[in-house]
Amino acid sequence: MGNQSNFSLVEIEHCSFSYVEHIFKRGKMFRRLIVIFVTTLLMTCYLFVGNATATELNEATRTVLLNDKGETSVLSITEVKAGKRLFSSACADCHLGGVTKTNQNVGLDPETLALATPPRNNLEGIVDYLKNPTTYDGEIEISELHPSTKSADIFTEMRNISDEQLREIAGYILVQPKVAGKQWGGGKIYF
Repeated sequence: MGNQSNFSLVEIEHCSFSYVEHIFKRGKMFRRLIVIFVTTLLMTCYLFVGNATATELNEATRTVLLNDKGETSVLSITEVKAGKRLFSSACADCHLGGVTKTNQNVGLDPETLALATPPRNNLEGIVDYLKNPTTYDGEIEISELHPSTKSADIFTEMRNISDEQLREIAGYILVQPKVAGKQWGGGKIYF
């Protein structure tokens, strides 16, 4: 009889272990379902928020200086989006967030661009710089150090960029301070 009692105990322990194992597996499945649900929810929100930010670029935000005479130009949303794409592929390695990784004293913020010689806080000024870069004081040509269409043989990312695309990049740079505020060109404290 003693053996029969032990046998029942082992059988009961085995059954309870199987039940616990079954519950644990169900818990894993439940956690996976929660992760899938939350991920789907976040992705759906991202789609709607992404569309909302594009519509926030009103005409005032897209109005930038055309030249150093004070004339203005209104960029289209398509131009700003194209400028963002081009900036991300050709410029963001060194100028992510409007800073300059190789020289933290010179960024792409409006004040720094306005104080350059010649002023670079307008479409024509930035396009000119992207064609023929100079030092901040405008004295020395630096096309061998900074990507430009003049040095496209050295900086391959500039090879196939047209004047219209340079204008789109410049437009994106000038719109960003209105969108990102102080963070654009603000330096490490904002990252």
